[in-house]
Amino acid sequence: MRKNPLNQGIIMENAAGIGTVATKMVEARARELARINGRGSKPTEADYQQAKRELTGEAETDPQEENVESVPESEGWDSVPGSSGRQAAESLGEDEDAEGRSESARMFEEGINEAEHDQMRRAAEAEQKSDERES
Repeated sequence: MRKNPLNQGIIMENAAGIGTVATKMVEARARELARINGRGSKPTEADYQQAKRELTGEAETDPQEENVESVPESEGWDSVPGSSGRQAAESLGEDEDAEGRSESARMFEEGINEAEHDQMRRAAEAEQKSDERES
């Protein structure tokens, strides 16, 4: 499928396309869209635009996105004119503590502490046995 160079519709390759999109076709589809949307046979400008997009294969655009794109970049996002803003607080991950350590880092640290404690306990026991032998 490719766009007709005269911008009059879609030319289908290896398929039977609808040919040139006539104004009558857009009108009929717009009326159909109005009926579908509960407005009888009184299409709105949006119905005409949608009908044309559907029949010509133009990409559908979101009205809000279209409004944003129509605003000059110099007038873009500025919630409070003159505001310099501020740095947002860094949020912790699900498994991070107040110091930013993950659960695995906390478990690793806990293991190290237990190993040190165990070594100190064994050293104290060995020293106590040594003292008992000397006495």
